[in-house]
Amino acid sequence: MRAASASVTAPTDDGRLEEHRVELTGYCYRMLGSLFDAEDAVQETLLRAWRGWEGFDGRSSPRTWLYRIATNVCLDHLRGRNRRALPTDFGDPSPPVAAALGDPEAGWVGPAPDAAVLPTADPAELALLRDSVRLAFVAALQHLPARQRVVLILRDVLRWHADEVAGLLDSSVPAVNSALQRARATLADRVATADAASTPVLDEEQRDLLARYVRVFERYDIDALVGLLRADAIQSMPPYRMWLRGAADIGRWMVGPGAGCRGSRLLSVSANGGPAFAQYRPDPAGGHLPFAIQFIEVAGGRITRVTSMLDPAIFARFGLPDRLP
Repeated sequence: MRAASASVTAPTDDGRLEEHRVELTGYCYRMLGSLFDAEDAVQETLLRAWRGWEGFDGRSSPRTWLYRIATNVCLDHLRGRNRRALPTDFGDPSPPVAAALGDPEAGWVGPAPDAAVLPTADPAELALLRDSVRLAFVAALQHLPARQRVVLILRDVLRWHADEVAGLLDSSVPAVNSALQRARATLADRVATADAASTPVLDEEQRDLLARYVRVFERYDIDALVGLLRADAIQSMPPYRMWLRGAADIGRWMVGPGAGCRGSRLLSVSANGGPAFAQYRPDPAGGHLPFAIQFIEVAGGRITRVTSMLDPAIFARFGLPDRLP
């Protein structure tokens, strides 16, 4: 995806700017790690562009100009803030006991529906874009200093040229290349670990594995569910810091403190470029209420990681119902 695009003449109404909303949301989501923060940043970007259109000199494309504004909005947002993360970024795994759960915390990398962050693209480009919004990759990006984050996303994800990035950042090509080299080195180990379990495109065997997962989870057959997990599988549940390692410990949690999930229903959703499920837990008053977005990673015929984002507020952004029968 190139920074420059066909010239757009006098897009003085915000409708012409609006066509860039999804790709800008994807960019800001990678930068900020939160869909809600990204959407706020894009809204601010489009507002600034609409207000400042008369001052746009036309030396770059409107799209490049929008990315410059969005970058500045994101950099402003990140100043003085702690980086977003996933529970596995902190400490050792916990025992599968209720006391280990602790209190909910803020500041986690959050989920994003594909439709909100992935623009229409050709299949090869879309595969790259899907991979670049995976939870593990977005969490890894948060370890980079903000300007290195900008450089890596624009160069390696969006395929801008070094001189285009330098122009956007009012920097030089050597400085951009140096920042990119440092960013790649920082991400090397983290992304390599994530790539080992990456499943951007599911084959028939993997789809069958996920279908079996849904069946045994909804039956709450924990012995069968444990049989689908790799021995060293990981489970985490943001906004809680606790995370578990090992199929046996995950099973113990599910039949112990996690037993409130018995009777849940799962709906397939497209999120963060990979397989995910919206989990509805039983409501004591009847029916099922939104509970979590589950991200499932698979490799070698087994489930390697289950990340359950306990954020009912995000269900509306997925176009999901507010309750099930």
